[in-house]
Amino acid sequence: MTSQRDIELIDRLRSFPQEQPWLEFKVNQDDPKRIGKLISSLSNAARWEDKETAFLIWGVEGKSHNVVGTTFDPFSKTVGNREFELWLRDKLSPAPALRFRSVAHPEGRIQLLEIPAPIAAPTAFEGVPYIRVGSATVRLTDNDLRYQTLIQKLRPYAWENGFAASRVTGNDVLDLLDLAACFSLMRKPVPADRQSVLGMLEAENLIQPDVGERWNIPNFGALLFAKELRKFNESLARKGVRFVRYDGANKTKPVTYRLDFQKGYATGFQELLSLVGALLPRNERIEAGIRRDHPSFPMPAVRELIANALIHQDMTITGAGPMIELFSDRIEITNPGASLIATERMVDHPPRSRNEVIAGLMRRMGMCEERGSGLDRVFAEIELSQLPAPRLNAFDAAMQVTLYGPKAFAAMSADERARACYWHAVLCFIAGHPMRNATLRQRLGIDRRNAAQASVVIRRTLQDGLIKHADPEHPRAGYHPAWA
Repeated sequence: MTSQRDIELIDRLRSFPQEQPWLEFKVNQDDPKRIGKLISSLSNAARWEDKETAFLIWGVEGKSHNVVGTTFDPFSKTVGNREFELWLRDKLSPAPALRFRSVAHPEGRIQLLEIPAPIAAPTAFEGVPYIRVGSATVRLTDNDLRYQTLIQKLRPYAWENGFAASRVTGNDVLDLLDLAACFSLMRKPVPADRQSVLGMLEAENLIQPDVGERWNIPNFGALLFAKELRKFNESLARKGVRFVRYDGANKTKPVTYRLDFQKGYATGFQELLSLVGALLPRNERIEAGIRRDHPSFPMPAVRELIANALIHQDMTITGAGPMIELFSDRIEITNPGASLIATERMVDHPPRSRNEVIAGLMRRMGMCEERGSGLDRVFAEIELSQLPAPRLNAFDAAMQVTLYGPKAFAAMSADERARACYWHAVLCFIAGHPMRNATLRQRLGIDRRNAAQASVVIRRTLQDGLIKHADPEHPRAGYHPAWA
């Protein structure tokens, strides 16, 4: 059964004054190899032109764009003894998810093919990538400028720009997205009428127009502002934050609380933080003669690390999302995706994000620190609270940060002391001065009478190659990180 949307889509494509690099009209072209090369060239041209989809349409004249009908039928066509579509999939790499559709247009029979733009590598036919230059199909590698441009466009291509929902109605948009929270976070009043709401969402690129008064919702819009992620699809639902609290210091202990958080990252962020904050272990302190309860971990640090896990995860890893695990002595925050920066340089190094649109919106809404200041603040908060230094673990497909609860210097292992010494040297270097015995004593809560204890830590950290003398000619000048 022909979709009205397909007819409207074809008519919109016919309205272009001429064919586009990502749009080709044919009448009865049925040569398999020519079609394969066309698919490769159109797919690559779509990415080169910043389009998500290319189109190959049979039954429309190339010059007049008149519908004349076609005898080509991809569903009955074979190559040798193989079905045409299966033959194409074997010949194309990476194999795009082609969508052939027969359309009973009022003016004639049409075959419509939607071709996704590549997301990881140029689309090749029989091992050769092609691209459109004017009306010609040429080898991509024969045009160095286009090849380099396409590769540059592929590198930053983000999962966030794909669609979580396609061709939905305006009412569906209002049902799927938490508009009150969305406009509140963007510090804008909610428009009074439906069309104005949709117009503002479109202006923010949170929805994109399709045809026939339908809308597409990009992944980043859904992930940030969903009322419930599982209403979109299973893949997006798996990106929800999972929180687990154990009754002890390891995973063999009973789970006392578990939650698969399904609200959008922006709409549910404060609620998630409140939940985690309420469940953190607490310590009593005497302040001005009054006994007060404080979380074992500084909430500004917890907040920033959760935001980082949301922003910097690798969205292309399926079946995984951010994980927060709370133990009696620590909190572990894990996100899918290998770190883009060496762990020892995460505080001083300019940040790199896989998901720039999400990162930009979360910063704009005040949900995380400005670029480059987040982890600085985490380590500064930890030092202010005189807690053990966080541990940053980079795995093949995940990044984990562990915050530890209060621990006296005497109870710290040699590795924990050296780690604290290294990160203290990093913060001192960023602040524009070297680490000294005195600053390390203050960081670790060592009494001045026990200055030799700080010296032992410094020697161990020097031996580990984590720090160096700020001035080798004057050893008393202090210490810098080894990479400084």
